[in-house]
Amino acid sequence: MNRIDFSHDTQAAAVIASYYDAPPLAYVHSYGCQQNVNDGEKIKGVLMDAGFGLCNKLEDADLILFNTCAVREHAEDRVFGNVGALKSLKEANPKLIIGICGCMTQQPTVVEKLRKSYPFVDLVFGVNGIDTLPALLAQKLQGGKRLLQTPSERYDVVEEMPVRRDSSFRAWLPIMYGCDNFCSYCIVPHVRGRERSRKSADILAEFRRLVAGGYKEITLLGQNVNSYGKGLEENIDFAGLLELLCAEPGDYHIRFMTSHPKDATFRLIDTMAAHPQICRHLHLPVQSGSNRVLAAMNRRYTAEKYLELIDYAKEKIPGITFSSDIIVGFPGETEEEFEETLELIKKVEYMQLFTFIYSKRTGTPAAEMPDPYTHKDKTARMARLLAVQDEIAARLARQLVGKSYRVLVEGHARQEGALTGRLDNNLIVEFAGDSALIGQYAQVYVEDARATVLKGRLD
Repeated sequence: MNRIDFSHDTQAAAVIASYYDAPPLAYVHSYGCQQNVNDGEKIKGVLMDAGFGLCNKLEDADLILFNTCAVREHAEDRVFGNVGALKSLKEANPKLIIGICGCMTQQPTVVEKLRKSYPFVDLVFGVNGIDTLPALLAQKLQGGKRLLQTPSERYDVVEEMPVRRDSSFRAWLPIMYGCDNFCSYCIVPHVRGRERSRKSADILAEFRRLVAGGYKEITLLGQNVNSYGKGLEENIDFAGLLELLCAEPGDYHIRFMTSHPKDATFRLIDTMAAHPQICRHLHLPVQSGSNRVLAAMNRRYTAEKYLELIDYAKEKIPGITFSSDIIVGFPGETEEEFEETLELIKKVEYMQLFTFIYSKRTGTPAAEMPDPYTHKDKTARMARLLAVQDEIAARLARQLVGKSYRVLVEGHARQEGALTGRLDNNLIVEFAGDSALIGQYAQVYVEDARATVLKGRLD
């Protein structure tokens, strides 16, 4: 596996500087998951390194760049709608450069649609082309022609790429890229490519910089963090990486996502229990409580195996909370199989659920599976599931009342004069406080729980 050291492209920067009368401005918007958000931060860093400033209004931009998501078709439709709305801006400012990148552009059909139906789009590149952006811009400015790259999988891991982080106290830290799981409903492996892990030394160096920079919460990212280390020359797994990071001194918390149940181990739970820097919260997507549906999804674990891990975590880490992803209405899911999902939810008692009605993705095996149930059927099931989950989450939240917690103060609440803070278990508490607390830890006493919204005061 080749690794590329990113360095400042002075020639491209010179071309960009000579083209504009004043420092150009870029508007960058990222759709989708946390990995996409982190990619957006890298895009901003690369652009600023090449001489661009950043702006928050489309009308002010010399470059508009949409970093896209392909998980669901309606997400793609939304992007196409937003891209279409840029046509008038291009007509008013012919020098405006419009670019599309990210997961959507890893699909040849999307690139061809942009080529034929959106002639005002100037740049298209894939998920692994961020470091090439200054050179692409320079080429576009010099030649004037559209540059729509054909999707390709690039196995390189680019290190030392400049990053312009959106927060001064919370940071995303990718530890691996791509996915080898090929769940039958998911397009991600087809657009993000195969798994490739970063060297632990590179991760540790970036982690140290974040801690030294005062970052209080660092979230490790990967499509499946539990398979970290596969393919590396060094002998290390995800639990070993966590132990390496937790050996670093400092006042910080570590979160991670996403964990795949088939690769989550008792050793991971033991590592979480042994290191207080790791948040006592586990996001472990189960998707379904039916073994037949799990097999059709190609998830490669059973509901019983999943519950074994949950029970072990509850035993080893008192007070741990769980969140998960659930797909309702997977093709062919029967009423009895949906009931199995409800039973699993009741057994686990999730603090949070991220629920989705199945969305067909062309090019995946699930898209070809027969599905006799209507959208109305699936919507009714979703309503029942949410009712069960709301009761569980509200009950768990009420158990937090009357106790004091250390929280990371994240920002302003809707109520004037109130702040929001995140507990170790990932819930948010609102309380009165000074803005100077944002980005710091504070001790908050929880006085009330309204559904899953906690109300408190500084302790």
